[in-house]
Amino acid sequence: MKERKAMIESREDLPIQRQCDLLQICRSSLYYRPVEKEDRYRQVKELMMNLWQESPSRGARYLCRELEKLGERVSRKKVRGLMKELGIRALCPQPNLSKPNKQHKKYPYLLRGVVIERPNQVWSADITYIRLSHGFVYLVAIIDWYSRAILSWRLSSTLDSDFCVEALEEALRKYGLPEIFNTDQGSQFTSDAFLEKLEKRKTIRISMDGVGRALDNVYIERFWRTLKYDYVYLWKWDTLRELRAGLTDFIEDYNHRREHSALGKQTPWTCYSLNRWCEAA
Repeated sequence: MKERKAMIESREDLPIQRQCDLLQICRSSLYYRPVEKEDRYRQVKELMMNLWQESPSRGARYLCRELEKLGERVSRKKVRGLMKELGIRALCPQPNLSKPNKQHKKYPYLLRGVVIERPNQVWSADITYIRLSHGFVYLVAIIDWYSRAILSWRLSSTLDSDFCVEALEEALRKYGLPEIFNTDQGSQFTSDAFLEKLEKRKTIRISMDGVGRALDNVYIERFWRTLKYDYVYLWKWDTLRELRAGLTDFIEDYNHRREHSALGKQTPWTCYSLNRWCEAA
């Protein structure tokens, strides 16, 4: 089409209309000049980029609220579209840290309908992530279901199984053997190194959550909520050493000074140690 339009020229012997007819071109298109489309959201996109660069872990909801504070009313759906156009997204770990390995051995869930009535009857372990100023680290904790006491924990900058094995070894060494040990089906807990520590203690029965069933490990999930809202979301750390020191103080306070209404106003450690002593007697 452009080549044919270029052939048309003003001539006395051949009117432009006739030239258009011969070349099969609409005469009105000959005079059309494209107008550059105005980008209505140019300013909004500049603001979005500034906000995202300040806090790249935030998503469309956050950007939408912040834009409204700056006087730009844009729907969350439009913000998501503009984020896609700009090639940005919230930078954070995916919600599910427990990636199963299909080749690893799995165990059934043993705690459905079980009444928890003594310490060391059921322990469970789980992993969560905590943000540092330069990235993320991972925390594993082992909890006693009866008392809600945190028996051991470890931090790691990677999601291998070594830090989980270390936490398990410490709990077994200090507090004896549980009757049932429950985890999810994440590859850290189904690894040979982790399962070997449990399987060689013949009295421990191994239990694993069903896929997608967060409530199967509800006590450790409730501890994560307490940890995040009462501590993690209130502070910022630059190094793993700073975070480890802070978690040591928080878990010490949680175990020894925080009273639980579900435990009759006892602290987790009082409930664990007192009832464990009564069982031994």
